[in-house]
Parts: sequence; structure tokens; C-alpha cells
Amino acid sequence: MAVHKQRRYRELAEQFAALLAGEPDLIANAANLAALLYHDLAELNWAGLYFARAGELVLGPFQGKPACVRIAWGRGVCGAAAAQAEAIVVPDVHEFPGHIACDPASRSELVVPLVERGRVLGVIDLDSPLRGRFDEFDRAGIERLAALLVAHQRQYPDSLAGVG
Repeated sequence: MAVHKQRRYRELAEQFAALLAGEPDLIANAANLAALLYHDLAELNWAGLYFARAGELVLGPFQGKPACVRIAWGRGVCGAAAAQAEAIVVPDVHEFPGHIACDPASRSELVVPLVERGRVLGVIDLDSPLRGRFDEFDRAGIERLAALLVAHQRQYPDSLAGVG
């Protein structure tokens, strides 16, 4: 299982790098990332990004049911990951204090912050209807994709204006 996940995330990173090639627009790149994750990873019911704006997280491109548009810094899994600038794996969201239930079908969640030189630009958020869906291999794989996005956008500083 571990080897399979590592290989899958390596393949996703290669696909995402190809999608990023030459494209400066952050929203377009985030949209492709959300679609790639939603359609290529099993057992997800939501995949998307939130961007840091004026002390809160604002909904960005996603795949899945409609979502919460604004999340206060430090609130819910997304806000906690942003405030801590660290990934959070939650096996059962119903046991996470302050969880924001955008989709009652979601049972587990993985949130990885987008960090550029110590500044949180936003988060990648994945939800699953299965309890315990995410593990440390998923965390590491999504962290790699987050790093790819941030490093790519760093080449286009104007694309990050207003974020973070």
C-alpha cells in the first residue's frame, strides 16, 4: 500500500508539473490541481483550495459540493492548519473540536497549507466520506504538490498579489 501511494503521488506530481509549465495564473493552476486530485485520488468527496485574504481563508477552485466561502483563521481544520502553518490529518472530523461541517457526508479530512517564505498563502483541503481515509503518505504527497504550486507561482510574483 505504501509503495503504491508513493508511486501514485509521484505520478501526480509529474502530471501537475506538466500542467503548470508556463502558466502564470494562480487560479488556473489551482483549478487544475483541484481537478487532478478529485479525479485521480480514490474515495474523495471534495478537493479544493482556500486562499488567505485579509485574515481569513476564502474559497478558491474546487471539485465537489458547494462549500463554505469564508473560514476564519484558526477555525475548523482549514483554519487550524493555516494558523499553525502545518498539515493536519483528521481521521474523524466529528471528533475535531470546532469542525465546520460543509458536507455532512465528510468523515475524514486532510489540509495542507501553502507556505511561501514563512507566509501562509492558503490551504489545499481534501475531504472523504470514509473515516481514516488519509495517512502520512497522503500528507507527504499533498505537501509535495503544495510545494510545487508555491515554487511555480514564486516565478510570477504578481500572481501572488493579495494572497497571504
